[in-house]
Amino acid sequence: MIRSMIIVVLMLFSAGAAFGQKYPERRDIRSGNKLYEKGDYTEAEVAYRRALEKNPESYEGNFNLADALYKQKRYDEAAQLNARVAADSTSVEHAAAAYFNQGNALFQQRKLEEALEAYKSCMRLDPNDQEAKFNYAYTKKLLEKENQNQNNQNNQNNQNDQNQNQNQNKDQNDNQQNQDQNQQDQNKDQNKDQNDQNKNNDQNDQNNQNDQNPQDQQNDGSGDQNPDQQDQNQQPQPQNGGMSREEAERMLDAVQSSEDNTKKKVDAQKVRAVGASGKNW
Repeated sequence: MIRSMIIVVLMLFSAGAAFGQKYPERRDIRSGNKLYEKGDYTEAEVAYRRALEKNPESYEGNFNLADALYKQKRYDEAAQLNARVAADSTSVEHAAAAYFNQGNALFQQRKLEEALEAYKSCMRLDPNDQEAKFNYAYTKKLLEKENQNQNNQNNQNNQNDQNQNQNQNKDQNDNQQNQDQNQQDQNKDQNKDQNDQNKNNDQNDQNNQNDQNPQDQQNDGSGDQNPDQQDQNQQPQPQNGGMSREEAERMLDAVQSSEDNTKKKVDAQKVRAVGASGKNW
């Protein structure tokens, strides 16, 4: 039993030695996997790159290196490496896994449309991959929501621009109306001043004309004329075919003279009558 065991051990040792000669990168890949499981992604990256120096075409080395880059949040490098692994892989299973990881790296960069294409490539190779289906549905819903939000934002921006244009047009119209109203008020004031000036000029002309032609004024008894002027103005003027002023004065003098003569005669008769009676009153 012990021999047998030794033989088994010798056989296993011989098989490991042959495997190591065929896949020289395996030691570094195993070292990188241990570091990866410990969370030391930077040192795991070093180990995987060391393995790829020995075998650049190693699927495990490239696939695990992409995982280490993803854990370091170097999403763009991880997405590019996974795309190359998927394209170069001859295994459907390996290519599907690489597309899935590529979709995750693109999703982290918010490249949702590209992530959807990566998930679809994975599902075409492996229709039963439930994680790929879930990630695809979630990413599609998120993309639709972002598109809707973007459309709403665009509509809001357009509405804001429209409101701003309307406000600008309203302000311009208000300013124009104010300018027009101010112009109208100014014209009214100018017209009023002109009318007042014209009235003042007319009044001054009328006053000057009255000063030059006083005989044209009508006397209403409240003027500044002296009594003699008022008497002259109140005296009747000769009519056409009547007596002149000189003729009227001669007639008045004649009448007055006649009245005086008559009075003298009457007075003389009274005297004579008193003397004739002989009475001494």
